[in-house]
Amino acid sequence: MKKFFFTAIQKWNSVKRGVFFSLYVIISCSCVNQQQSLYQPISGYADVVSHDISLLIGDITETSRGPGNENIPEWLIAFFNGGIEEVEKMEYFMDKYCFIISIEGVNFSALSKWADNFSVSRDFSRQAAVRIEKRLISAATAYPDSEYGDFYEMMVKKAFDAEYPDAFLEETFWIKKNVGQYEFFVFISIDKDTMQAIIVNMMAETLAVVTPSRVQNNAIRRLQQIFFVGF
Repeated sequence: MKKFFFTAIQKWNSVKRGVFFSLYVIISCSCVNQQQSLYQPISGYADVVSHDISLLIGDITETSRGPGNENIPEWLIAFFNGGIEEVEKMEYFMDKYCFIISIEGVNFSALSKWADNFSVSRDFSRQAAVRIEKRLISAATAYPDSEYGDFYEMMVKKAFDAEYPDAFLEETFWIKKNVGQYEFFVFISIDKDTMQAIIVNMMAETLAVVTPSRVQNNAIRRLQQIFFVGF
């Protein structure tokens, strides 16, 4: 009988008791006018912005670590069970922002090439930008381009163009499902203090070159105060 991931966690922890293998992500939403995927080895593949956490552990027949489903890393089990928020609750990652990008298909060679060619320095800015935009949208009480004016568009563009030098590739991992489909995961983390400093500076630089209305300026100032709550 197939078992859900929360059952798998209990079994896995009991078998692997004493082993702490912690590795975000990320879950990210699509950015307006930024629908192109990051580096793709073949057409038809795109990074996944949200994962189906209803996946059953019994559906996994093989992983990067060998046949079966006994050696799934703890960070990936957490991700399946509760999304990126669950990964960031893990002890080792409580002071980090985590990003998990996934891609799936039946062509193992192409997917493997995608994972091998993933570059944190080149590709991570997209993941950071979509998360930043997601927060801009969720913090707004109206349409963000109306509430923040030109600040919104310029902030998103700056986020895509920014460098995040301390972003770190934690691990790449793949699973094979019983339908013959593979899924690859790229897991990246960055210290919260580092990323917050980058974003604070980004907001200040953006505000310095726009001319918001009085109402928009008040909204931007409020955004600066609450941005990292729920980020």
